[in-house]
Amino acid sequence: MAYPFLVHIFVFLFGAAVGSFLNVCIYRLPRNQSIVFPPSACPDCGSRIAPYDNIPILSFLLLRGKCRSCAGRISWKYPTVELMNGLLTLALFLKFRFSPTFFVLFLFCSALVVITFIDLEHQIIPDSISLPGILVVFASSFILPWLSWKSSLIGIVAGGGSLLIVAYGYQLLTKKEGMGGGDIKLLAMMGAFLGWRSIPFIIFTSSLAGSVVGITLMLVRKKDSQLPIPFGPFLAFGALLFIFFGREIVTWYFGLGGGFRG
Repeated sequence: MAYPFLVHIFVFLFGAAVGSFLNVCIYRLPRNQSIVFPPSACPDCGSRIAPYDNIPILSFLLLRGKCRSCAGRISWKYPTVELMNGLLTLALFLKFRFSPTFFVLFLFCSALVVITFIDLEHQIIPDSISLPGILVVFASSFILPWLSWKSSLIGIVAGGGSLLIVAYGYQLLTKKEGMGGGDIKLLAMMGAFLGWRSIPFIIFTSSLAGSVVGITLMLVRKKDSQLPIPFGPFLAFGALLFIFFGREIVTWYFGLGGGFRG
């Protein structure tokens, strides 16, 4: 079914508007603050942000990245999150149209955006996202047309269990903690959403991307191997790659099936 161009614009704007709420989650969840109350305010002067100054992307550009009240700088992170979520939502729509898969993966990808930016800044992955995500999706797998409860359950065990083994192994060999529990729960959530077939793909691509970025940063900064790098964003990258290109890549490389059908 072909949708008018205006529908595509609406889908993007909807994703960007949700991205504005994701910015609230990114700022408040690590600080254990409510994501509902109080309304959004400038972090510098505390002034409430008016609705016309809270339009995704556009308000940032019109205000030139400054608070209307105190002229304090507004981080580029805010429009970046809004733009990213808008583009992700549009990409999901172009691949899956309006389907159960689209709506479930929209929630999943929005959660990945929040997790990525929190992990980059604070190096933590909130349990308030991953644990409810595991429970809700596994419960939903009994009625979802594209995800069986067996695949979801095996994905939870394979995702969380594989990283748990790696974490324990690393700790036994080095006597140091190399991977946090947040990464383990995140991969378990990914297994719940995407099924067990996604786990080897996500582990491989995230490890490869993390290695490339880690080695590059060490060479540029001239740091040793102890440079801390959050792994959550790389897991999110692997999951997104699986959603949009996993089936094609796996089929091309291994001759196996995988990924999603719209």
